[in-house]
Amino acid sequence: MSTITQNGLLGLALPHQGLTITEQCHAFDAQHPWVYRALEQLVEQRLAAGAQRFGMKVLFEALRWRQPHGVKGLSNYTALYARRLLTAHPEWTSAIEVRRRRSP
Repeated sequence: MSTITQNGLLGLALPHQGLTITEQCHAFDAQHPWVYRALEQLVEQRLAAGAQRFGMKVLFEALRWRQPHGVKGLSNYTALYARRLLTAHPEWTSAIEVRRRRSP
C-alpha cells in the first residue's frame, strides 16, 4: 500500500513519523552503528592532517560518498552526531562548532 511522503507524492512510509529528532537519531544509530565509528575516524584523520576547524556536513558528505548506495537520512542528524562526538572527545571542541539547540 502506498503512503503519502513529505512532499505529498506517493511513496514509502516515513518510519519515524511522530518521533522527535533525537528519537529518530537514536533509531537511526541503532540501525547504523558503524556511522558513529566512521565519523570518529574521519575527525581523527582531519586532525592528523593538520585541520584546525571543519564542518560536520563535510564529514557527512565524505561518509556518504564512501558508501556504495549512500545512507538515506544521514544528514538529518549532523548536529546530534556532532554533540555526541564532542561529549566523547571534549578535546575536539575547538575543531567542531555547534550551535545552540532549538529542538528536543
